[in-house]
Amino acid sequence: MFEFELKAKTGRARAGVFHTPHGDLETPVFAPVGTQATVKTLTPAQLDELGASLILSNTYHLYLRPGDELVRELGGLHEFMQWPRPLLTDSGGFQVFSLAQTRKIDDDGVTFKSHIDGSTHRFTPEKSIQIQENLGADILMAFDECSDPNDHAYSKIAMERTHRWAERCLTAKTRADQALFGIIQGGVNPDLRTESAQFIASLPFPGIAIGGLSVGETKDEMYSTLDLVNPLLPEKKPRYLMGVGTPEDLINGIARGVDIFDCVLPTRLARHNAAFSSEGRLNLMNAAFARDPRPIDETCKCYTCQTFTRAYLRHLIVAKEFLAGTLLSIHNLHALIQLVKNIRVSILNGTFESNVPGWLAQWKGNAERVKDGYQKISQKRINH
Repeated sequence: MFEFELKAKTGRARAGVFHTPHGDLETPVFAPVGTQATVKTLTPAQLDELGASLILSNTYHLYLRPGDELVRELGGLHEFMQWPRPLLTDSGGFQVFSLAQTRKIDDDGVTFKSHIDGSTHRFTPEKSIQIQENLGADILMAFDECSDPNDHAYSKIAMERTHRWAERCLTAKTRADQALFGIIQGGVNPDLRTESAQFIASLPFPGIAIGGLSVGETKDEMYSTLDLVNPLLPEKKPRYLMGVGTPEDLINGIARGVDIFDCVLPTRLARHNAAFSSEGRLNLMNAAFARDPRPIDETCKCYTCQTFTRAYLRHLIVAKEFLAGTLLSIHNLHALIQLVKNIRVSILNGTFESNVPGWLAQWKGNAERVKDGYQKISQKRINH
């Protein structure tokens, strides 16, 4: 049911198909994030028109509200949010970790306080699996502990705990119609990442996720970690890089053997008036766009760019109209989804490596500009 077929390779870049009960995922693939059973500002029909084939929802948030048992009673997450294609749920581990001031970790699990009302809750590997089985996504994540990537001593503790929890998650899982992925941790420490990749690869997971990246380390550290880890992983299992989603990172991640990506960035940028473009990232709040008759990107075929001007989008932003977030989300998600689809075609026809320089030049200047420390980044992401 969850077989991964590798169709073509160019260097380390891979094109494949991952079979799920709700349809085939053609990889590489970018998944929009629907934290609370919705991709912010967009309907399922709009996501379908954009060509989205996988959506990620959040275990922590849906457990707190409306509750995983309610979702189960109403037919599971696919029925609840009216999304007929594959769904992925994370384990809740990253969000719980982000509650740095209100959580306590031990070898059995994590006790934490809700960011909504301050009530106390506890997640264990078994509890995380139970919640995800109630939600009913196609792909589940093992419960893990994310740590400061530059703290070697604690990264080792968190990695070893993640390994023990991975084994407990495998034991706790009961549904055959869901695929459970293990997660590699270890910060930016080559020795820990090697150990974690080898351990997780040795377990009977149908797919493997690479966690603990895009959390404050440098781009070079992230790419070096991918260069180290991916060659250690089985060829016939999909590889999922968690929480990464700039155009440059997708190109570089695919070049290093990654198959699946997700990120809140496209819709979060849209809600903050920003758009990906071949000119670099645009802040459409700027007065320079007040009379600009051009689309966001003249090379883009999305509904927003084919229909509206920068001037109109800026007007919506200034007037605080909700449509601004919708139109910018359509554009940003189209940019990433279409980029990955084009990359897949290039892998299949053998032109990927020759196209990489052009793609990197086209999307130069769209990287996430984050200067905060690691903990501040984690706190910011709790609501996504």
